[in-house]
Amino acid sequence: MSAHQPVAPPGAKRVFQPVDVVAVVNADLTVIAWTEAGRRLWGYQGAEVLNHPARRLLAAPADSDCLCQLASGRPWSGTVEIRCRDGRTALTDFRAVPVHLAHSEEKLFVWSAGSAVPPAPTRPDPSVLTALMERSPIGMVVWDRDLRCTWFNDSGERESPFRFGPEVGRHVAELLATDNPMFLQAVMRSVLERGVPVLDHELWRPATREKEARVYSVSIFRLDDADGEAVGICTMAVNVTKSRARGRLNMLSNAGTRIGTTLDVMKTAQELADASVPGIADYVTVDLADVVPLGEEPLERLNSTDTSIPVFRRAGAASIHPDFPESLAEIGTPVFVPPSSPFTTVLHSRKPYFEPRLDTSPGTWLDDDPTRARVIRQTRMHTLMIVPLHARGTMLGIAVFVRTENPSPFTRGDLLLAEGLADRASLSLDNARRYSRERAAALTLQRELLPDQLWGGSAVEVASRYLPADTHGGVGGDWFDVIPLTGARVALVVGDVVGHGLNAAATMGRLRTVVRTLADGALSPPEVLAGLDRLVVDMTKDHPDDTGFTSPVMGATCVYAVYDPCTRHCTIASAGHPPPAIVSPGGDVAFADVPAGAPIGLGLGAYESLDTELAEGSLIALYTDGLIERRGSDIDQGLERLRGALAFPAPDLDSLCSAVIETVVARTPSDDDIALLLARTLVISGDPA
Repeated sequence: MSAHQPVAPPGAKRVFQPVDVVAVVNADLTVIAWTEAGRRLWGYQGAEVLNHPARRLLAAPADSDCLCQLASGRPWSGTVEIRCRDGRTALTDFRAVPVHLAHSEEKLFVWSAGSAVPPAPTRPDPSVLTALMERSPIGMVVWDRDLRCTWFNDSGERESPFRFGPEVGRHVAELLATDNPMFLQAVMRSVLERGVPVLDHELWRPATREKEARVYSVSIFRLDDADGEAVGICTMAVNVTKSRARGRLNMLSNAGTRIGTTLDVMKTAQELADASVPGIADYVTVDLADVVPLGEEPLERLNSTDTSIPVFRRAGAASIHPDFPESLAEIGTPVFVPPSSPFTTVLHSRKPYFEPRLDTSPGTWLDDDPTRARVIRQTRMHTLMIVPLHARGTMLGIAVFVRTENPSPFTRGDLLLAEGLADRASLSLDNARRYSRERAAALTLQRELLPDQLWGGSAVEVASRYLPADTHGGVGGDWFDVIPLTGARVALVVGDVVGHGLNAAATMGRLRTVVRTLADGALSPPEVLAGLDRLVVDMTKDHPDDTGFTSPVMGATCVYAVYDPCTRHCTIASAGHPPPAIVSPGGDVAFADVPAGAPIGLGLGAYESLDTELAEGSLIALYTDGLIERRGSDIDQGLERLRGALAFPAPDLDSLCSAVIETVVARTPSDDDIALLLARTLVISGDPA
């Protein structure tokens, strides 16, 4: 029988059905495995054909080309005449593929049968099925019931989610290099037990020195014998790392780490633009409305015309072109648009504008915006999306996406991706806007509450520095003060309120006022701190937090020192505060061993003091912990940096303040406010008595 020009005998019936594995035979052409597909095609049950000659299944004579080819042990395909159980014959497409079992010399043949090809077309080469199995771009691996590898094709070895590639006899647990190996084993066992296939299961293969991280779509299905009993499973894996849909998901996932890294509005806007080019668009702008203050002058006060009004300020922009030929506005400058345009429509409707093919013909909104129309033509902008930026009920601005060099118009998928990025950026922008607004208010309040000028009378020369925190924590409640007392004495105070923001700044102002009031009562430093502690406890009782307990923002640390120039004695008491530094006239630096006291607000109220005599020209340095504490280093290192900075010779106290800040803080961001108060004892002429 010719495999290329089959001829149907009289009474033969053509069978057209999908190709299925029907049987497995050995080299002697004895049937050793029978499938449900074989039963449907021939009508025989497994017990009727297993361990019987396979020749009885074919209507061809024993010396036919078909049987000779099958007996030769080579792959074969063609159209054959089969004999069914009910006696009728049928033509069917037939293939036989040899397979080799692991650790066995026995050669087996997988028979598959299905739809017969009409006589006219040329039959495929016999090696097609072999190529399909062994050289398919889909990685196929066969596992036994114990999940040990028994067979794999070429692609299964090259492209698979397995660390070492499949290896015959190895258990799946020994080969896995995925993000969740136990889960995959559970899925494979479920397929083995229930018989329900799993399609398009995503597996990640982590990066190695040789290969980058990869993503695979894996399908798993069960392999059954003739009696329907599971003999193993097959996994089919396709590398989908660079697929478009997954690329979009990866971009959205990466946006969580790329957008909103700071509480700075401008940086967040720029991060959104950078994250979108060139992945989505060739040019992206982020323009914010006045609800996000970016300039001193409100937009409504700027000059408008009938065809151009200032609606936004440019906060971010990115382009595939380094010279930004598409741009009509610089970062930070107003953006003028026609009163009736897609930009204003999106601002008012809060819905995106989508124009996959940008219409630049006469009669569109571009008639009122000739400058923008000229740039669109010059840069070959041809597709446009405008996406609103809004969060928590507030419309913040818009993000504009265009393509110039990329010839593909935007799709709805691109719009969904742009909206996803805009949603993430909007939350970060709103957080930054709220933070900036509260920070500005807290700084204003703090400036109003801190002393404008410090005066130490005839006792000390003073200088100070205050630096707000430059991290996400916000403005704190650090304060300092110099209070003239009777008898030429002077009180030096530095304190630090727990917490940040407006509450901390307001609490700082209240504590500073309380300390001044107590200082006027001629109390000793321990008595001042004890009185401050009692009053803070009383204040927190009057203003509990939402749970009914004392609000932690009312806690504080404080150091209070009184210097008497007549006796040259300095009395210092501390409430959980870093120790003052004392610099001798010769430049030796020592940290005062002040008895430790509990922080203000705990209600303990027991404080002790240190009394020390200071030579004329000595320096006292009071500071908050923001000066000496840095992330990644301990407090002792900070104290040593301060010691070295204070020993540095300076022409005056103000210069020394600058040198200390420059040396100790340098360019390292601070998580907390920094307050520094320097006081140098003066020489008093005449008899101190």
